[in-house]
Amino acid sequence: MAKAKRARPNAIEFRHEAIAELTTNIGVYALCDLDGVPIYVGQSVDGIRQRVRRHLTSARSDVIANRQVDVWEVAFVMAWPVEDAAVIPALEASLFHFFNADSALMNGSVPVKSGLAPYPAIQSVQVMSAEEIERRIAPAVRLPRQIEHYNRLVDHYLNVKDSTELRVSMEAHFERLVRYHRLFLEQIGPPPRGSDDASEP
Repeated sequence: MAKAKRARPNAIEFRHEAIAELTTNIGVYALCDLDGVPIYVGQSVDGIRQRVRRHLTSARSDVIANRQVDVWEVAFVMAWPVEDAAVIPALEASLFHFFNADSALMNGSVPVKSGLAPYPAIQSVQVMSAEEIERRIAPAVRLPRQIEHYNRLVDHYLNVKDSTELRVSMEAHFERLVRYHRLFLEQIGPPPRGSDDASEP
């Protein structure tokens, strides 16, 4: 008797279907977090959709294998398809420095600045359902998850690969942890009155 095919979890199914909407053109792309903020900028000379699929749905990705990016956090993908592969390095460098100035990226390596001006993404695809984003973005859910990921990144650096790129990624992750921690404290509010930790009035 043939085995019944196991249904994919809804989050995985949503991601697979969403990735299929991405352009197959070559170019530059950005993986964005639950807030829509870019956390990694990359390039593809074999098709943006194929490259992003390797990142988000398989283990064939160095940035995922090296713990630089947590797939759990990726909710959006932006794409800049191009016709001429020769412009890709300059476009990637331009977008990297534009986004990195506001929030440190997880790339690790820093490309040399180019003279090309950054411009808005040609395509933006949501690769996580709105319901799932709402659940994961809650500070009480997000902070513990990203603490765990930071621990995995540090462990990878100490025991597998002590590269400069991973060190830069650790710094970027820690900056984010500080923000998540502050949001968590804002959510839970001050300690209850009468607590040993409560400040005196």
